[in-house]
This record gives sequence, structure tokens and C-alpha cells, in this order.
Amino acid sequence: MNAPLRQRSACPHDCPSTCALEVEVADGKIGRIRGASGNAYTAGVICAKVARYAERAHHPDRLMTPLMRTGPKGGTDFRPIGWEEALDRIAEAFLAAEAKAGAEAVWPYHYAGTMGLVQRDGIHRLRHAKGYSRQYDTICTNGAWTGYIAGTGRLAGPDPREMREADCLVIWGTNAVATQVNVMTHAAHARKTRGAKIVVVDVYANDTTKQADLALILRPGTDAALACAVMHVAFRDGYADRAYMARYADDPAGLEAHLATRTPEWAAAITGLSVEEIEAFAKIVGTTARTFFRLGYGFTRQRNGVVAMHAAASIATVLGVWQREGGGAFHNNGAIYTLDKTMIEGTDVVDRATRRLDQSQIGRILTGDAEALQGGPEVAAMLVQNTNPMVVAPEQESVRRGFAREDLFLAVHEQVMTETARMADIVLPATMFTEHDDIYKGGGHQYILLGPKLVDAPGECRENDYVQKEIARRVGAEHPGFHMTPREHIKWMLDASGYDSAALERDGWIDCQPSFEEAHYVNGFAHADGRFHFRPNWTATPAPNNGPMGPYTEMPVFPDHWDVIDRASEDRPFRLVTAPARSFLNTTFNETPGSQKREGAPAVLVHPEDAAPMGIADGVLVRLSNGRGAVLVTAKLFDGVGRGTLVCEGLYPNEAFVDGKGINTLTGADAMAPYGGAAFHDNSVRLERAGADALAMVAETA
Repeated sequence: MNAPLRQRSACPHDCPSTCALEVEVADGKIGRIRGASGNAYTAGVICAKVARYAERAHHPDRLMTPLMRTGPKGGTDFRPIGWEEALDRIAEAFLAAEAKAGAEAVWPYHYAGTMGLVQRDGIHRLRHAKGYSRQYDTICTNGAWTGYIAGTGRLAGPDPREMREADCLVIWGTNAVATQVNVMTHAAHARKTRGAKIVVVDVYANDTTKQADLALILRPGTDAALACAVMHVAFRDGYADRAYMARYADDPAGLEAHLATRTPEWAAAITGLSVEEIEAFAKIVGTTARTFFRLGYGFTRQRNGVVAMHAAASIATVLGVWQREGGGAFHNNGAIYTLDKTMIEGTDVVDRATRRLDQSQIGRILTGDAEALQGGPEVAAMLVQNTNPMVVAPEQESVRRGFAREDLFLAVHEQVMTETARMADIVLPATMFTEHDDIYKGGGHQYILLGPKLVDAPGECRENDYVQKEIARRVGAEHPGFHMTPREHIKWMLDASGYDSAALERDGWIDCQPSFEEAHYVNGFAHADGRFHFRPNWTATPAPNNGPMGPYTEMPVFPDHWDVIDRASEDRPFRLVTAPARSFLNTTFNETPGSQKREGAPAVLVHPEDAAPMGIADGVLVRLSNGRGAVLVTAKLFDGVGRGTLVCEGLYPNEAFVDGKGINTLTGADAMAPYGGAAFHDNSVRLERAGADALAMVAETA
């Protein structure tokens, strides 16, 4: 066996981190993976699940050959077929659907199983060239991005490496130890070298709160109330930087008047925090000039999440901490890259009159909901890449019924046999990130990174780009991008965007960080008036995808607690949060032995005082239910959740649950205000001990 060589790459999975990697390669296989020490954001540190990526790449159950279904949908009856036959069958089904009901009857569906700009986004070139139904991306970012842009006018903020220079780091709404390990790398450095304080705001005690000097565990959907109380204290106690606001904010006087009644006592009643905790938080950030607010996605996955993000970002403006290195409010750097993706996505041939279907409402769409279908034809044929909607999407009962339609043709291009793949007519084996060329950008940092092909794919696995091109050729889709290799796409995009493609090849990444003045809005914020907007025009704020508006008419004028969450009721007295697990990334890694061993079986975290009156003990099977369905899961007593809050970590395979129904059975697909998005962490549910029928099911399975 030859000694392994270390090769540069980039993690394809987590968009905030998108870590720069060093991959050991020997004898045509990958081995251990490390963080690239030369990259100033990754700084040599990556998560454990990616470090052991070889167990995914070399998994014995990895798909190796195209398959055709021979039994019922959702079963295990498939037979191997050749690539040519598989692609011909897909093309025939797409052409038949188009001939019967028009091109919009075909819906290519994708998401973020890879964050690579070529392999992920090339599916748009196929849809645009053919006029297939477009996709409105609502699973992840809408609430967070819209709320941040509402204040700043631009999706960009301070250099995230400045967390190392902060004297107070506020980690709000993200379990960074589990999902953004690099945030903790820089936070730990600031604590060690500067004595920085770490404040964590979350809805339950997790691995990140354990690292905090002050951990604030509030009720789900109440983050904006906390933010308002902190700003109230800032005005009351003289922490507010009035000179800064006079120059950089739209209506500080109006905000101050509005917040006069948003006292810590008011917020305590809403959030479940004590007045003392709120006062302590306000004093820490109010008296620390270098306070860096690292704002995550989690707290925006509520029906009032947009308002919550805007309120949290507003604190930085009231305090004027944007002015200093190590200060400000950062969420995502998406606006700094300005990449021309014309050839990758075929944006020059898109017909914007073509309907744009909401990916979160896939269950409603596939079961014929006229509103979700926007009055157009039913979806008759699909290609699914980079996602597993049979687990990930909301309203799982509808998703299951939709994919079970015998008149729906489904092709799935996957690495392993997921729940969605088992519903497919044709399954195609996919490459992993070290087996194809791609390029990445980090939302949570400032780098464009090259992910070159390092090893040949096993068996008959083929990259996304190949599948998109071969289908295009068979269905008559024309575009110059179909005649370019992934490397040619990368070079074209970088050259067209003003970047040095040779430098990327040489160095492995390009640092795109703007100047301090631009990143900290020294010359004004990105709205036309140059000011941070405390009172945003919600209907004028650019939607992340220029998509359809959700309910917005009652959104508050100023930062406020907007009480539109799925509130607990007598029938459904608990609030359920579907938080990420440390060893899974959505459904990626939930099939690997290392991740399965660490996470164990699915469980719902229940406060002991909530469990006791119902006779629920640790390890007891319970039933969670609401109007969308029911889930059977084991209870785990945990006093790190608040009374009335339930937390279920991780997207496990459906089969890991007693009755095969995953946790997103309970999640709604109704659009958040103002521009849509799914409220994954905003579900009122009923909790009860499982009945005799469920226990019998467990016994039968055992």
C-alpha cells in the first residue's frame, strides 16, 4: 500500500462552514480528512462526521449501478439496468408528460445534499432550457436572509474571522458545536486570548450552551421579545449609541418610543427567562464595545422568524458595535461573491412566466392541491437530486401519498438507497464530492473554494453534471452549458465574474472578504438612504428568491414580539422543535455507522416535570400528534428543556421510528411571512404515553 498523499478539497455539505479540507488519498481511495490549517476560517478544525467521511464513501450499501423498480413503491424490489436504458426511460417519461400536459408537468427537484455550484445548480439549466416547472427554495434560508436584509439592505456583514477579536460573542439561534464548529474555534480563541465572554441564546441546553458564560434558554418563537427588552435596557441605561444611530439608522426616536413598554418584565413573561437573566444579558452587550452577534438559522424557523432575525440584528445598531473590529451582527456573506452563473444555470433562457413550485409544499403539490400547483397541471414526472424529501420535507403524510402515486414517474439520483429512492421508478448511482470536480462558496465565511476530483468513483456512479447533460440530450434541451465540462464551467464563471481562476487552481481558495469599511457599513448601510432600517418596508425588502409572498399584512412596524407562532393550546399544550443532531446533517450521515452509534435511536427530550403527571418515564414510548399526523418515539427526560418545550434532535431514517413515520410528519408547510419558508421548529403538539396498539407494534417488531 502506498503512503497517503494529502490533497486539497472542500466540504460540500454545510453552507455556513464549507470547510477547506485536506484529504488523504492512497491507492485510489480516500482516508482520513482534516481541516486545512492554511485557511484562516477553517483553521485546521472540522467536524467529526466529515473527518470520518471515508466510511460514507466506502459504505457497503452504497449504490453502484442503475436500478429499475420491479415491485411496489417504497419497497426493495429493484433490478439492475444499464445507464443507457435508465436514461432512455427517464427521457421517455419526461417527453410523455410534456406531450400530455405541457413542460410544466415535469419538475426537477433538488436541494443541498451538495453545495457545489456546478453539480448542484446545473439542474436549473435543464429546467430552464426545457421550460420545466421552476423551484422556489424555501426549506432553509428565507426567514433568516429576509430578516437580516430588512435591516442592513444586504446579505453581508463583518468578517466572521473577527470573532477572534471580540470581547463578547453572542451565539444566537445556532448549536454551533454541532453545526458550525468553526464558530467555536474562533470563540475559544477570543476567550483564551482576550478573556471574551460567550453568550448563547437557544431553546434548550445543548453542547453550545455548555460553553457559555451566560446561557439563555427561552421559549421557542420568543427571540424578538428578548431582543426588544435588551434594546429597551440600552435606551434606559445609556448603553445606546445615539450619535451612531443619528448618522446610520432610520428612526431611532421612533424605536425608543416603541420600546418604552418592552421592559425586561414584559419579555420575561413571554420568553420564560427571568428578569435578572435579561438584565444581565443587556448589561454584558451594552458595556462591551466589541460585541459580535453571530446570528444563526435556527431561531428563524418559526412563523415569526423574519421578525426575530431583524430584531436581533437591530441590537447591534442600537449599541453602535458595527463601528469596531470584532463588533457587529453577522449572519451570512452571500452578497459578497457576485458570481455569474449563466452557463451553469442557463439563466439566459429562463422564462419567468413558468410557475415556480414551493419545495416545502411538495406534499401538497404531489397530492393535487390547486393552490400549491398555482393552477397549472399536476406534476407527472420528476428528477430528484441532492435531497431526500421523504424525510426532509414538511407534512410527511402528504409527501408519502404524493410519491406513492402510480401515475407519477420518479427518477432519483442518489448515493445510498434513501426513502425517496425507494419510491423511484429509476434509481441512478451518484458520485461523492471527492469523485467529481466542483466549486463552493461559504455563507458563513468569505472564501470561494475548489473541490477537485481526487479519486475515481466506484462501480457505475456518475456525477450530477453527467445526468443533467444526458437527459438534456435525449429530451432536446439546447444550451451552450451542456457542452462544457465541470472544470470549464468553473473557469467560465470565475473569468466572467472577475476572479482569477488560475489562482484558485494554485491556492485552493480565493479570499473574497470586502474591506472593513464595506463589511461594517462605515459608509452607510445598503438601503437607498444609507441607513439601517428599524422600520423596514417588508413588502419592499428583496425576497431571497424573488418568490411569492406569504402572510405579511400584520407584520410589526418596529422590532417586536409578533405572536403568530403555532401556539400551545389545551389540545396541543407542547411546542416541538426539530433541532439538528451533531452527527447528522439533515439526512446525510444518518446511514453511516459512526454517526448512528453516536446518535443512537430517535428520542424526544421532555422536562421531567412535564412528564411526571402523565406517568412518562425515561425510555417510555410516547405519541406526539397534531392535525398533520402522529409520531411514535421514545421519551428522554431532560431538564435542559423548558417546561412546555419538546426537542427531537436529528432527521433519522423513517424506519428508525416504530411506525416508520419521521418527525417532519408534525411540521407544517404553510408559508412564513413575508416571502415563504417552512417553520420547522414551530409546531404545537400533544404528548401522551403510547397506547397498547403501539406497544404491540414494538413487541411484534422486536
